[in-house]
Amino acid sequence: MHSVEQSPLGKSTEYVSQYTPGLLYPIPRALKWTELGVDGANLPFHGVDVWTCYELSWLLPSGKPVVAIAEFAIPAASPNIVESKSFKLYLNSLNQSVFASITELQAALEQDLSRVAGAPVTVVLWSLDEWAGRGIQRPAGRCIDELDVPIAGYAHPQRELLSVGEARDSQRLYSHLLKSNCPVTGQPDWGTLVVDYQEGLALEPESLLRYVVAFRQHADFHEQCVERIYLDLWRLLKPEKLTVFARYVRRGGLDINPYRSSEAVQPVGERYVRQ
Repeated sequence: MHSVEQSPLGKSTEYVSQYTPGLLYPIPRALKWTELGVDGANLPFHGVDVWTCYELSWLLPSGKPVVAIAEFAIPAASPNIVESKSFKLYLNSLNQSVFASITELQAALEQDLSRVAGAPVTVVLWSLDEWAGRGIQRPAGRCIDELDVPIAGYAHPQRELLSVGEARDSQRLYSHLLKSNCPVTGQPDWGTLVVDYQEGLALEPESLLRYVVAFRQHADFHEQCVERIYLDLWRLLKPEKLTVFARYVRRGGLDINPYRSSEAVQPVGERYVRQ
């Protein structure tokens, strides 16, 4: 069992510029699932963690460098998450490494990450022009950030902060005010949260804003924050369908975007203003 304390997080590490798959460090999801009351063999959601790397580079056989942007899709049901600093160190190890083609690099990335995650990981490599063509989108739905809501708590995101009416409805709400902290280093993680449910008890938007802001001093990884939000809403709203996802601001050239849904569908590849 790999522990967070044994990971590279918060430690001085040597920069490695030659391809080194052994730098990747897995962290089991099972401990957090147990804390959240989730059976790992019967997950109450589908989903994927979409990572974006903005600092990917390698060498051609001629010695000429190449740069690209990579998207990695790690299944939410995989036994492990990949610790983010180890991911960064691993990607940096490609900088002075030769790959004959993009296909060869993609195959190596998928093989290494699948081994560590314990499930098939898919990788898509984008040229900078291709990535620029995707543009920046605004989340669909209603932004709750301008609601005039008094806030008193910042460290304990509890389901009791959420409130519902007796009627049932469908809503798509979002907030740019999601912030949590790395559980090891205490460094802040900033994100945009989207909640989309159908035929559930009517969620009061003001209560969702209080709940989101209550993550502000909470310590958890990105994936665990989104799963906590999904489970609290699923248990409270009792909806026909629910999707919760967050797009986090990049740190160290990587952003992490967990997506959890009651439906087995893949997320739309949107980029918001801070991605």
